[in-house]
Amino acid sequence: METLLIIDDDVGLLENLQMHFEEILQDGAPRYHVVTATNAAAGLKAAQEAMPSVVILDMMLPDRSGLEIIEELKTLCGDARIILVTAHHDMETTIRAMKAGAFDYIHKPFPEPAALDLVVERALEYRQLSRRAASVNVENAAARLGDIVGTSPLMQQLVKEIGKVTSSRATVLINGESGTGKELFARVIHNYSYDEPKPFIGINCSAIVDTLLESELFGHEKGSFTGATSTKLGKFELAEDGTVFLDEIGDMSLMLQAKLLRVLQEREFERVGGVKKVKLRARVIAATHRNLADEVAAGRFREDLYQRLKVITLTIPPLRERREDIPPLVHHLLERINEKVHKRVTRVPPEVLAHLTRLPWRGNVRELENVLTRAVVLAPGEVLLGDDLPALEPGAPEPGSPALTTPTPVPLLAAPAVDDASQIPTLEEAERMLIQRAMAVTKGHKGKVCQILGISRPTLERKLQKFGLSPSVPSSLGGQG
Repeated sequence: METLLIIDDDVGLLENLQMHFEEILQDGAPRYHVVTATNAAAGLKAAQEAMPSVVILDMMLPDRSGLEIIEELKTLCGDARIILVTAHHDMETTIRAMKAGAFDYIHKPFPEPAALDLVVERALEYRQLSRRAASVNVENAAARLGDIVGTSPLMQQLVKEIGKVTSSRATVLINGESGTGKELFARVIHNYSYDEPKPFIGINCSAIVDTLLESELFGHEKGSFTGATSTKLGKFELAEDGTVFLDEIGDMSLMLQAKLLRVLQEREFERVGGVKKVKLRARVIAATHRNLADEVAAGRFREDLYQRLKVITLTIPPLRERREDIPPLVHHLLERINEKVHKRVTRVPPEVLAHLTRLPWRGNVRELENVLTRAVVLAPGEVLLGDDLPALEPGAPEPGSPALTTPTPVPLLAAPAVDDASQIPTLEEAERMLIQRAMAVTKGHKGKVCQILGISRPTLERKLQKFGLSPSVPSSLGGQG
């Protein structure tokens, strides 16, 4: 039996509502125990004694406003849902009521009894959902490095690689789809690379036209072009001995690629319109959502620059390939979103988490954060509701299906018995096996094969010809990349 508290100064209305709700049965027994009060003071006392599940609260009471006591009721009743009632129909009052924490807001005269019953039932259902969600371990033992969240094998391996990268100042290329958090990973590498704070200067190469991008990177001298009224330091200079992050470097023009290559080779540059050499002291981290091996093959990216950038290459897996990281990531993002939008949505029911885990997330973590932000803003309380989430697409993986489990890594070369040297392949045999495996994994996509094996397109072509592998690759695939 659920306890229902009704606070209203209309005695006749109280009697009618009490009679109505006490006549509702569930499994042959009364569904509600109804407690009433005619003013705020009596209502607060009744709330403390009866611990109701739902409170129907009138806005205008003889001693205090209903809005004024919502916070006190929430303190006394714990997770009780409060339905505010008023004869006023103004929008400002509605907004104030919902902001104060009311579950719902209805007007007098009351709607049909069935409509009022529905509001109360929804409040009870939401309360039950909240209690179930509270039992879920929101931390989920997430491994965090800064804002990086994930316990999947893919993320664990990536974090290990980051740990190795931070011990040097080598150039790093970060590959990953849009929305995977490439800049976040770059910042983590930067922060863990130095014992004291250093500048981190980022620039999006796809967001600025060539003429301005050159000035942004290298700076310019006064009078070097129309509008250059003073000398300006570029990103490479401002970064000092910290980090320059070149985001979306795959969109940089060939002209600027040539200049950047020279800077990376000689570790010095000139400002636009200048003649004085400026030393490059900063570390360079580049990122792109494009497959640079494919871009090289298509003639849109310089191979010599590609080789210079990929001294160390990190690949961030898309969210759909590490679905087991979605639950801890959801709770982590909710903390940030709540702070930003001034809400307290902290509970996520298991079925909502399961739904989130099955969505395709083509926009990766950025899309997940946007979806959660909308759901948090629309949530009436502290529970994230599934009503405000995207619908599943046909063919979405079912819980427990292989698509939602971590695949077992398949070794490229099987380890031989310790004492059986005859089983160890020659380097040439191993090379052939690796190329065959890479061609099979990528379905003959030569650009991706080059990226996996760390070789150039001409080198791959020579190897394919040497081992006679080209005929085994379908012509429709062999020409890709």
